[in-house]
Amino acid sequence: MNAYKYQIKEFYAIPVAVMQAEGVLIETAADALDLLASVRYESGCEAIVVRRDMIAPAFYDLRTGVAGEILQKMSNYNMRFGIVGDFSDVTSKALRDFIYESNQTRRVVFLPTEDEAIRALAGASS
Repeated sequence: MNAYKYQIKEFYAIPVAVMQAEGVLIETAADALDLLASVRYESGCEAIVVRRDMIAPAFYDLRTGVAGEILQKMSNYNMRFGIVGDFSDVTSKALRDFIYESNQTRRVVFLPTEDEAIRALAGASS
């Protein structure tokens, strides 16, 4: 896993860790678990926001199972997770449906901006 920093941003007094890194930060479920454990231990945050490009491309190919493994770790450890970026280029119907369904839960969100992700994730706790 690449080196990273994060900035804590709050919405309705709910702290959200916004990751800052160059390159891929999460390739495997083990990377996701390391990240969420570190962030929770260091900051107490229960929500993380990453840019789309910080997650390995295999995540976005649902046939690989990588997305399911990573999101299962987030769920098991009660960490809300936001992925920020432009998803208008997604051509896979399965991935479009997955993004839509995830956004309904507000526990995992795929949104265009950091602010939208922070608001959605902080709102999921209320």
